[in-house]
Amino acid sequence: MPALELIAGQATAPGAAITALTMGAGCTNVVRSFSGDQNAKLLTMWSQSQAVGIVRAMSPRMANNNQGIHFNTTVANMNLLLPPTQYQKLYAQDTLTLGISGSAGGGDFEGAGFLIYYPELPGSAAHLISPADILARSSNIVTNRCAITTGAGGGFTGQMALNATENMLKANKEYALLGYTVSAGCCAVRMISSDLGNLGVGGPGDVLQRDVTSQLFVKLSLETGLPLIPVINSANIGGIIVDAMQDENAAAVAVCWIFAELD
Repeated sequence: MPALELIAGQATAPGAAITALTMGAGCTNVVRSFSGDQNAKLLTMWSQSQAVGIVRAMSPRMANNNQGIHFNTTVANMNLLLPPTQYQKLYAQDTLTLGISGSAGGGDFEGAGFLIYYPELPGSAAHLISPADILARSSNIVTNRCAITTGAGGGFTGQMALNATENMLKANKEYALLGYTVSAGCCAVRMISSDLGNLGVGGPGDVLQRDVTSQLFVKLSLETGLPLIPVINSANIGGIIVDAMQDENAAAVAVCWIFAELD
């Protein structure tokens, strides 16, 4: 079965030196072991920075292991950095060197996120569909808000059930996750569910580019031609967990998840 996974991490006050990310709970910089002839794919990456710096992903299996894929970072800008319609091939059990530079302020967290697609991942049973499937089955747009209280210690915090703040989903129905919007900037927002292979799925907590995050999974699916739209069943809603990776300022993040109700 295919799988989609968000991995994210932070470095504390790295300054000008590109510093290895400390990965968030449940995240690993080692590409998971997968079967089949198709490679895994790094779909996109982004950063949450408090000073200008560099965010980088590299591996001996990429074009070079000197600078790898690296981008300038800008303050509070969480643009998706890989070119649309393109992705970087990843190889099973390859260790990615993920790092960031930026603020040298005491206790400042500089963070980065990466979204990976596995065409076949043993042990995962993620339900992923295409935009064409949405058009054929969608009947309503539904939004469900989660008010996440984050911590100041870094990493993913504020874990809560999808129905803890409000429950707008009908019982025992399938819903396709189109995207989301956030009330405050953060490195990443994440959803974990058995429907998603028990891997974290999400993206940047970008408060400025709501037109991107509101359709994130549809956009990526259209650009790559891959089935990247996650589907959950509301029967599992109490066990669907959401959280966020925030910097040391610990601003609360209200996430409005945007679903298509499926017939």
